[in-house]
Amino acid sequence: MPRPKSVPDDQVLSAIAAIHAQGGDKAVTFASVSAATGLAPPTLVQRYRSRDGMMDWALNRAWAALEQATADATPILAEKGPAAFLKALSGTGPFPLAALVSEGRGPDLQDRAAQWRDTVEALLAQAMGNPRSQMEPARIAFAAWQGQMQWDPAGGKKFRLKDALRRIS
Repeated sequence: MPRPKSVPDDQVLSAIAAIHAQGGDKAVTFASVSAATGLAPPTLVQRYRSRDGMMDWALNRAWAALEQATADATPILAEKGPAAFLKALSGTGPFPLAALVSEGRGPDLQDRAAQWRDTVEALLAQAMGNPRSQMEPARIAFAAWQGQMQWDPAGGKKFRLKDALRRIS
């Protein structure tokens, strides 16, 4: 069966994210992405130049998806509050948020992560009242949400973000 000449970027991104989820950063190679997408390794080299270039492309696409999801979820913040907003952001995008943050592969991606965090915290502060006086509770809410996302898969379901938000706002 001949290899496809073209595979949409979204399909390549999904393949990279799936390989990364199964085996981590080192598992993402031209060979593994080729096997998952059907694209020839030289096609991937031509498209991304290097393995790091391919990972940077995938992570930038994932950040763009998360930034768009944040913009799309902003009306939820006004309608249903901070807990619903954060819940809407959980599990969005091809990479888990923890992978995006831990794969800060250089200053550009680290800056993008910090800018996104600042945006979410500012939106939370605004929803909690006066943005200036609510920045600390918003930062605590963000950290609690991140902790919940980290520990829920390991059985930490006793923590309720909604209750924590009520106590700090």
